[in-house]
Amino acid sequence: MIALRQAMYLIGFIFLFTSCATSMSPVQVHNTLPSLTKSRYLTYTQAEEAVKTNNCKFLVQGREYVAPLAITTKGDLRNGAVGIDEWVELDGGNAYVIKSFKWIRVDESGATQLNIVFDTLLCE
Repeated sequence: MIALRQAMYLIGFIFLFTSCATSMSPVQVHNTLPSLTKSRYLTYTQAEEAVKTNNCKFLVQGREYVAPLAITTKGDLRNGAVGIDEWVELDGGNAYVIKSFKWIRVDESGATQLNIVFDTLLCE
């Protein structure tokens, strides 16, 4: 019984340790965020090209959004995606470009909060 309890503690510790990362790399964000939003995700290069060819136009540039805290970085990203979709809809657009993002430490325990700067576009 003691061995089972120790195994359960070890599994819980491993889960907490592996799920509490405080940030993601740009590639991880680029690969994850589009699947979490309803709006169309464009890279900066794609957006520039679409604007040049008159397929898109910028509606709002440099909007800053602070996502509500979540337990995991993917949860932070999910909360950020909800905010992006809401702003894109409110702006009358259908697409967005991430200009920058960062996780900011918000307390002494190491909790972080996702800050996103993005542009809203209307594309054909």
